[in-house]
Amino acid sequence: MLKRNEIKILIVEDDKFLRGLLVEKIKHEGFSVIETTNADELFSAVSKERPHIILLDLILPGKGGFEILSELKANHEYASIPVIIISNLGSRDDVDQAMKLGAVEFMIKAHHTPLEIVEAVKKVLGTHYVGK
Repeated sequence: MLKRNEIKILIVEDDKFLRGLLVEKIKHEGFSVIETTNADELFSAVSKERPHIILLDLILPGKGGFEILSELKANHEYASIPVIIISNLGSRDDVDQAMKLGAVEFMIKAHHTPLEIVEAVKKVLGTHYVGK
């Protein structure tokens, strides 16, 4: 069992304000945080850091979140990393596509606080961590 400070959460979000809020809340919970803003940074971080979970925005500069998710899940080294989508997109088609590609959760930014996103992270991590 891992301790919270051993669990690495990768946040892929190009909005500096929201990314800052998420980083603050996740660090406050005792988790380790890796921040990226685009696909190139994400794949570099995934190969170097081996995060335990990824929070992925869909609208990013360059390669979009659907394409990133598809590539992550197609790579046998990264396919088991749970991915929570955090996006302002939220149509039924967007949610269905993300889930079909392998996301474990889809959260619409406007409908969830950073604290609710952190709670979803803890739920997905389940029994993979021990208290602080």
